[in-house]
Amino acid sequence: MRPLMIGRFQPFHNGHMWLARKIINEYGSLIIGIGSAQESHTLANPFTAGERQYMIQRAMESNSIRDYYLVPIEDLYRNSLWVSHIVSLTPPFDIAISGNPLVKRLFLEAGKNVLEPEMKTRETYSGKEIRRRIKEGEKWEDLVPDAVYKVILEIDGVKRLQDLAKTDEVNK
Repeated sequence: MRPLMIGRFQPFHNGHMWLARKIINEYGSLIIGIGSAQESHTLANPFTAGERQYMIQRAMESNSIRDYYLVPIEDLYRNSLWVSHIVSLTPPFDIAISGNPLVKRLFLEAGKNVLEPEMKTRETYSGKEIRRRIKEGEKWEDLVPDAVYKVILEIDGVKRLQDLAKTDEVNK
């Protein structure tokens, strides 16, 4: 059985790393679908698909993990076709792994097996929380694998998020 784990990975964090390692230990391999691949340079999606792919690849390499596939997946904006879109882009998979209620529902309606993952310290290991901390200049480095931290610094991701949070509106 080959599982598919799908997410935006904005950024790939220690919770993702823990789950990927757990899935690979149980199933032997993993397909990682990088969702919303067309999105970047926004507060919710600051990193490009290529940057996220690079983060994940570096994190996996630094943990000596080789049995995975990375697949960028652009949004389709038609829920009735979304699962077939994913199937057309990925290697064959037997199980979809997601904590997102809509994603789970769409895979179930398409006849796929769905597994809701155990989330490790979800309130801390959250892309939204990590992005907030980066934006506010708070400590975030220990929430991501060291390799991801280095990639974010390499691409000037901290400054990007802080710049994206600025506004040109005049206070009244």
